[in-house]
Amino acid sequence: MDDDKVTVTVTVTVPSAPLTPQQPPLRNIDRMINSSLNTKSPSKTIYSDRFIPSRSGSNFALFDIPTAALAPNANAAVGISDASKDSSEGSSSGTYASLLRAALFGPETPEKNEYTGPPRIFRYKSETKRSMHSLTPLGFDDVGPGVSHCPVKTPRKVSRSPYKVLDAPALQDDFYLNLVDWASYNVLAVGLGNCVYLWNAHTSKVTKLCDLGIDDSVCSVGWAQHGTQLAVGTNNGKVQIWDAARCKRIRTMDGHRLRVGALAWSSSMLSSGSRDKSILQHDIRSQDDFVSKLTGHKSEVCGLKWSYDNRELASGGNDNRLFVWNQHSTQPVLKYYEHTAAVKAIAWSPHLHGLLASGGGTADRCIRFWNTTTNTHLSSMDTGSQVCNLVWSKNVNELVSTHGYSQNQIIVWRYPTMSKLATLTGHTYRVLYLAISPDGQTIVTGAGDETLRFWNVFPSPKSQNTDSEIGASSFGRTTIR
Repeated sequence: MDDDKVTVTVTVTVPSAPLTPQQPPLRNIDRMINSSLNTKSPSKTIYSDRFIPSRSGSNFALFDIPTAALAPNANAAVGISDASKDSSEGSSSGTYASLLRAALFGPETPEKNEYTGPPRIFRYKSETKRSMHSLTPLGFDDVGPGVSHCPVKTPRKVSRSPYKVLDAPALQDDFYLNLVDWASYNVLAVGLGNCVYLWNAHTSKVTKLCDLGIDDSVCSVGWAQHGTQLAVGTNNGKVQIWDAARCKRIRTMDGHRLRVGALAWSSSMLSSGSRDKSILQHDIRSQDDFVSKLTGHKSEVCGLKWSYDNRELASGGNDNRLFVWNQHSTQPVLKYYEHTAAVKAIAWSPHLHGLLASGGGTADRCIRFWNTTTNTHLSSMDTGSQVCNLVWSKNVNELVSTHGYSQNQIIVWRYPTMSKLATLTGHTYRVLYLAISPDGQTIVTGAGDETLRFWNVFPSPKSQNTDSEIGASSFGRTTIR
């Protein structure tokens, strides 16, 4: 045999043009093939440190690699001569690519894939649905021995049932009133008709604080931020301050002409909103009934909330307007007109300075978010029902909304995605009243069905599995008076 010729023992298809690859690549291929065929090791198994993946599922047409038909006779031997200088560069490259593919992948490599779907670049052979939270490219079925899979953190579970129900006879079904509030020392105040009752969450003891008489009724209650002082707004336009520890009235302040349906404390300053469209600022250290009067609303003021730093006061009214005031202004410094119904539901975020949430009534149904620092409307969420109350969790970045027409539901939202964590039902009337416990884990809701329902909805600051100390184990139904 001539020394310039070699014999290749692979099966190939001879194209119409002569096979004239360059000599160095051909000898390398021949050396690779002969060495792999003649190597025998009967005594021990040889392990390689190289990983050669299977290419059977690959689509080489995507990478512009030319293809050449393989010979149908698997035992045919082909003689290859030296490369001719006159051969075209494209023919030489295509022949070399086909020989290289045959040597590396074997003669069974398909020239065309029957797969007609989208390109399989960076895809597995069999696609499986995986969680969007998975951080590993391996599915559960693909994890091999010794490979641990980090499980996806499951969403926190919220009990769909109240752990306690209190009967609250004569709890009014009035959207514009605020008759439930929870003190920092864990006592709940509820206005029922012309009386105010206190429920101790530690002992479940019920105490009658006051009776306004047949000529008046309770329209709002509000605890001071610290201590045992409780403010009571009446239908006759008066604001009373009570010492709940001694069940004694401290003082009565005049100034409003009509009922007082909203109250909000800021240290020693008490703000009261009335049906007479005004907001009065009361300094309980002063002998005067009020120290300033805020005007701007065109209808009854039904929502009032001070920010956590006590620098901004948000007010909502039956005029569909949301106003923001500072400590010294008598006119609103920010005005928002986007709501199309009464704005009673107001909540400041304890996590981000200047973040304010507000909810509209039946004709609006939206929860809107505002940045009062930059005076911008951030987002809006249509809840599908009248928004009656909002409260923000101080433990996690979540908030609760209560609703009236038409679903009477309670929704736990995760902010800022506004994804629903839980929807709680049970009330048969509008859920008009809402308060949160001092530990930030429990909420109480009140409705025109004359019941108060207690729900564990938020985790504790340290552990999401710790039960609230309010008394979650004491399930049952009792009366508040």
